[in-house]
Amino acid sequence: MKLTVQARPEADKTASKRIRREGNIPAVLYAPGQENQLLTVHGPDFHAALREIRGGRLPTTRFELHMDGKVVPVLVKEIQYHPTTYQVVHLDFLVLQPSVNVNVKVPLMFLGAERSPGVKLGGNLRPVLHHVPVCCPSDQIPQQFDVDVSHLEMFHVKRVGEIAMPKGVRPLLSDKEVLVVVAKR
Repeated sequence: MKLTVQARPEADKTASKRIRREGNIPAVLYAPGQENQLLTVHGPDFHAALREIRGGRLPTTRFELHMDGKVVPVLVKEIQYHPTTYQVVHLDFLVLQPSVNVNVKVPLMFLGAERSPGVKLGGNLRPVLHHVPVCCPSDQIPQQFDVDVSHLEMFHVKRVGEIAMPKGVRPLLSDKEVLVVVAKR
């Protein structure tokens, strides 16, 4: 996804408020081994990109920042919302470098719940986790983990160790951590 950004010299609250009044979003670009860079993100572009992203996929969505004739691949590391209006008030971007591993939260997709014997007996599929934090190379970030729950009986669980991880992807949780359980209503 492409975003248009501009460098901004001011880091004070007054400048940030002015940027927000103009419909844009103040941001910071973090790159390992480099000085942080203050940016202004074109607000309408970012909101349009957010509408295209499926729920829960923002942590693994790669953006391209277009600034000063350069294209910089990044991830959204943090997003801050206004507490009452839920408008985006600030963004933190992390530069993706090919030789550097990144920590990301990969969303879980539970498949086959309608075929699960435990669900057929009246149980509920209850996700314990919605994302699994992993460490992986920046060019091998998984978009999601598909978790087959079609065989789960009542009170059975699926754990992190049962996810098929692609080569180079390492979970940051214990293999015994519970992802999902079939339980009574």
